[in-house]
Amino acid sequence: MARIRLSALSPAASGVVGFSLGAAAILLLPGNLANALGLLSAGLGLAGATALSRRNAAREREQLLAAIGEVKVRLATNAIRVDSMAKRLDQMPMGEADAAPAKAMLHELTAEVGLLGDLLQQVATTLGEHDDQLSRIEGRLANPPPQPARIAALVPERVEPHAPEPLIATRHDPAEAAQRRAAEERAALISEALAKGQVEVHLQPIVSLPQRRTRGYEALVRLRLDEKTLLLPSEFLTTVEERGFGPTLDALVLTRALAIARHLGSKPGELFVSCNFSAATWGSSRALAALSRILEKYHDHIGNLVIEVPQRVFRVLEPASLGLLGAMSANGVRFALDHVADLRFDPVSLHDRGVRFVKVSAALLLAEARGGKLADIAAGDIAVQLARGSIQLVAEEVEDDPMVADMLDLGIAFGQGIVFSPPRPVRPEVFAEPQPAEAAQAPKPATAMAPPASAEVVEHPAMAPPPAVKRVPFRDILRRATA
Repeated sequence: MARIRLSALSPAASGVVGFSLGAAAILLLPGNLANALGLLSAGLGLAGATALSRRNAAREREQLLAAIGEVKVRLATNAIRVDSMAKRLDQMPMGEADAAPAKAMLHELTAEVGLLGDLLQQVATTLGEHDDQLSRIEGRLANPPPQPARIAALVPERVEPHAPEPLIATRHDPAEAAQRRAAEERAALISEALAKGQVEVHLQPIVSLPQRRTRGYEALVRLRLDEKTLLLPSEFLTTVEERGFGPTLDALVLTRALAIARHLGSKPGELFVSCNFSAATWGSSRALAALSRILEKYHDHIGNLVIEVPQRVFRVLEPASLGLLGAMSANGVRFALDHVADLRFDPVSLHDRGVRFVKVSAALLLAEARGGKLADIAAGDIAVQLARGSIQLVAEEVEDDPMVADMLDLGIAFGQGIVFSPPRPVRPEVFAEPQPAEAAQAPKPATAMAPPASAEVVEHPAMAPPPAVKRVPFRDILRRATA
């Protein structure tokens, strides 16, 4: 006979057994002893049902956590397999046009695997927090805090210790309250301007050295509060990120940058425009996925777009975000590394991730040239090292002509700064939607040449159609000339 496991029983079984034994004791035994034994059996049955239900819940929770861990292990294994497939694809003798769709699909798979891993991590974290809260509640119920003795009635009501402190507090409260109200009003104005889409983009050119010919532009965001107030990023970005409007601002800036890219695509010279994203967007794979969907809608213009990524953010990107960046790069988006604080680069790795520009402050390059320790090679060789990986070094924040001469001595071919041009607003017609080609080529109706509906005018000799011109082949003309 198979052994019965108590843990396999349903919690209701214990309660049913307890009540059954209690009823049997009441019916069979006489007097008060029967009632006592019946109540005891029923209580033991309820206690056993509660214990079994708790044990089953704990076992199911452990099984759920184990399943989540197993799924995470499988996701990690699949991510490794996808990475190996990408490496094999790079080694295959295929053209860039043939390999681009496969690379985009692999990057999308990597991003999906990363998103699933994030969701599983959130589920596990939520379950852990739920268990902690339950344990705290049970601990409070088991050990209630001691209630203070009611001796308040013994203290006279008219005795108020520390009387001078409220007077001192009231002296400082108005100034702090006024500052708090001003900050809240300013934050409300910023939020309202952002909700209305009052975002302006100013462009600062990126030029080639030494010719100073414009090669591209950087889109710098401004926020318009009213006709006389235009805020710089340092004045509103903190409020925007604290209120969670960073992805909204980035979507507005990206849409305007794509409109500028569309305008630059119609001009010769392969000009480009670069834009930045907020820290909240780089830290959220969902926000990056939303921006990648915007890029898919404007796929024809992303060849003239460059997205700037801070170096500290680029080095700590999660697998999901790296997969999304890889998908963007496979679709034609180029990236630029900015806010550089470490001059040690791996050009091959940067190029594989879609980086085509590295923007370094001119002051940092000069400090490195004068004996800094931020690079393993000489400052004059950094541009050559990056150029071997098809990456251009851009010296930004160039302030005067002597600094331009120093950049030329370091072999830097691109520059950006106030010495070339300050940021300037974009003309409104750049953001206008282009007219359809059929409407642009349609001839204007010639109403003045329309003849009146009269038979006499139609039969008039002056209105007769001109004689048809007889076309002679060029060979006949040539034959007559040489005859």
